[in-house]
Amino acid sequence: MILNDGSYLLDSYEITYSPSCKLLQLIKNQQRPNFEKLFAIQNPTNNLSYTDLEVETISSYFDSAEILAKEKATKTAFNSYNDFSSINCLHFSCHGYFNINSPLESSLLLANSSLHKLGFNNRCKGVSGELSEMSNTETKTENLTLAEVFGLNLSQCRLVTLSACETGLTDFTDLSDEYISFPSSFIYAGSSNVVSNLWKVSDLSTAFLMIKFYQNLRQNFTVSVALNKAQIWLRDITKKELQEWIKNNQVPIDVTLRHDLKYQLRKLSDNDQPFKDPFYWAAFSAISQ
Repeated sequence: MILNDGSYLLDSYEITYSPSCKLLQLIKNQQRPNFEKLFAIQNPTNNLSYTDLEVETISSYFDSAEILAKEKATKTAFNSYNDFSSINCLHFSCHGYFNINSPLESSLLLANSSLHKLGFNNRCKGVSGELSEMSNTETKTENLTLAEVFGLNLSQCRLVTLSACETGLTDFTDLSDEYISFPSSFIYAGSSNVVSNLWKVSDLSTAFLMIKFYQNLRQNFTVSVALNKAQIWLRDITKKELQEWIKNNQVPIDVTLRHDLKYQLRKLSDNDQPFKDPFYWAAFSAISQ
């Protein structure tokens, strides 16, 4: 939200959300002090280049990290994991979509998944505006649906990060006081904090936002403050500052991504802010204590 002086709401306030008063009370009762063990889904459809960078970097911030990457991130592998009750952070870096006609069928896509006639190019738009291709074939059953999330045991989970598109949407036509959404389902499953987003986000900018977000969490900021600071950082950073940040933080960008990033930023001067537009940072919100 833009204020009268041209600034944004997040410049002056720490913003958190709750789907309902009941869920807010539930969150406050779910104290989760530990934050050592990560479980992550990484690029299961194998078409999100910066997702690999995102998860590989974030995983280094945890004492223990279990990662289902690319073709290994199947529905079978996810369902076979029997230790969700000990996870402190659950991170999904993948495609996702919200089904407004049937919210419980909204999905996080796992390996061998595909979208059916949705026309989405989720997490694929770069700074230069190019879009990568995404399959439009028949939907398969290799998705984690919103309905299935309710059955997870996240009794030690401090944070679920949904670094996937449209994971913060709800059915705005439903006037009930308990909105059906991914954040509400993960809170019911036991997590005390959920980060999600409202639209089809950029794979490139989201990777940097998520890395900075987790860096902020390591400094003992709350989830909402860590996200707020990461969003402001991403919005304000210049091309030159981004390049210096990558170097100083030893972000493991391989040769292919380095060339791609150079191409994405090719039209910008050193002082230009590549992610200034709210499209790149404003989609994310924190459902938290």
